[in-house]
Parts: sequence; structure tokens; C-alpha cells
Amino acid sequence: MKTMKGPGLFLAQFAGDAAPFNSLEAIADWAADLGYKGLQIPTFDGRLFDLDQAAASKGYCDDIKGMLADKDLAVTELSTHLQGQLVAVHPAFNEAFDAFAPEAVHGNPDARTEWAVDQMKKAAVASRHFGLDASVSFPGALAWPYVYPWPQRPAGLIDTAFEELAKRWKPILDIYDEHGVDVCYEIHPGEDVFDGATFEMFLDALNGHARCCINYDPSHFVLQQLDYLAFIDIYHERIKAFHVKDAEFNPDGRQGVYSGYQPWVQRAGRFRSLGDGQVDFAGIFSKLAAYDYDSWAVLEWECALKHPEDGAAEGAPFIADHIIRVTEHAFDDFAGGGTDAAKNRRMLGLS
Repeated sequence: MKTMKGPGLFLAQFAGDAAPFNSLEAIADWAADLGYKGLQIPTFDGRLFDLDQAAASKGYCDDIKGMLADKDLAVTELSTHLQGQLVAVHPAFNEAFDAFAPEAVHGNPDARTEWAVDQMKKAAVASRHFGLDASVSFPGALAWPYVYPWPQRPAGLIDTAFEELAKRWKPILDIYDEHGVDVCYEIHPGEDVFDGATFEMFLDALNGHARCCINYDPSHFVLQQLDYLAFIDIYHERIKAFHVKDAEFNPDGRQGVYSGYQPWVQRAGRFRSLGDGQVDFAGIFSKLAAYDYDSWAVLEWECALKHPEDGAAEGAPFIADHIIRVTEHAFDDFAGGGTDAAKNRRMLGLS
């Protein structure tokens, strides 16, 4: 059995223009002081990281690794959530998602997609430069506007969307395979891959590509009312990354899963800081330990109420307290004995 690593911290929600959140070294000092052991680095935030340089120079990556090691920190994964989102964008979201890309490709969906694919490939090289075996991302979405079947979806619409999604991702995943890195997709509403059924559709369209993996985040399953513990039983072989994020679902007579277009504070389903929501983390950490998950447990802070710095301060000890240092022997070994085939047959009444 294996023990997972942690606590880690996803930096995307904390990066800012003011110290200590405006440079990787300063934010690393802050995170280390809180008790974090690893940092998940957003490759899309130039204040913290230069993806072009990381792909071109292993020395740049070694310098970052050394700087973090001096603070007893490691890189958990590189995040390409925003670039992955732009690999596939339905036209309804073109203008909104332009904000994720450089201004030079705004208003030009084909150029934006080309930029995103190039970014994804560079992240594969950069991940290998860091010695990482996994990265985290979004798959993007072509079918999301049709998630509810009204008006009635024409036959083949969803199949075509997933065929196209797989067509775009297959060459990217092949590059990751060449570099020995998994792409761990965050299963997330707003993506075409938002639950187990859609992950299977994507995986089937990719012919079971070995690098198509999962960044497990139970908060998104609470908001969908999906059994997030059973999800681990079904997909544990593909779970290669873990976002530790809490959520709650409190339906009433006015709203349920869709939450009536309300702002986050007023939604029936909303994200919360660790320990303030309804996620059964004891059950999650136990299941992951039983399935030998040995990668990182990384806090992704999102909360409708609590200040992020308080959430981060509380998150490190919360994760550390939930990581199970797995046992090296069975609890009842003291009562065991050696293997005796003849004795076993006698005990079963066999000659």
C-alpha cells in the first residue's frame, strides 16, 4: 500500500498583483509558512511562471525546482486549465473565452485553438523537464449548450461532438505519451466531460488512450448530486490527480441543482472552504488509500463566503490530518501463522 503526498496548494486562486502573491518565490514562502509541501503551478499566469521558457529550457525548470526545494516544497503538477478549455469552444462562448487567450487571437477562434494546442504541447515538455508524471487541465466543450435535451437533440449531435473533441485531443495526448505524462482532466460542469458517463464517452472516442486520466474533485459531484465515493470505485485506475475542495448542496422550494441563475452565495449548490461543506473527506481519503493512490492531495480553494487566506491557512492542516499513512502489515498479523497446505486441507475436511 502507498501513502499519498501532501498537502499541496493550487496557486491559481491566490496569484495577484500585490506581494506576496505576485511572484512564485514570494508565494512559495507564504505557502511553506502555512505548512504546504507542494505547489500546483498555473502555467497561464505570467506573474508566476513562463511556459514558453519552461518548455525551451530545462535549466529554467531546474532553477524553480531548486528554489522550491530550499523551502521544502515541490511542484505537484502544472495546470493548463485555461489553455485546455480553449482546445474546444462552442461559438456561443467565443467572446467570453477570448479572455483566456492573448489579445492577438481574440475574435479568431481558429487562431485561438491553434495557440491553445501549442500551449498544451509545451506543457507536456515542461512537465517532463520538471520530472512530473501528471498534469491537470480542462477538456473544453462543444456539446455543453445542449446538456439539457430540450429542444430535442437531433440524432448524432452528441456523438459528433465527442468525435471532434477526441480528434482535437488525440495528437496532444500522443505528445504527452511521448514524454511520459498523464493529462488529468477535471470533471467539471461547463466541460463536455462533466461526469462518469461523459468521461467514458470521451475515453471511448479516444480508443482508451492511456494518457486520458482524471483530476478527481468531489465538489463538482456534490453540486450534481453524483455519488463521489462510488466514482472512485469505478474510475480509480484513471485517477492520477486530486483537488481537495469542499461544497454543499441545500435545495429548497425555490431551487435545486440548476440554482436558478443565482449568485454563488445564494445558490443551492455552492463551493465552500475545507471543512465548511458536506463532502465526506474521511471516506474519500480512505478509498484513495485503499486503491494505492500515491500522488498529491492539492487544495483548490473556492468559497462563496470565506476569505481565501483563511481558507488556505485552514487547508494545509485539514489535508495533513486526512492523509492516511498506510500500514505496512495487517492488524491481525500477530495471530497469523505460516502457510501449511496440508493443514488447510485438513481444516476443510479434505483428504
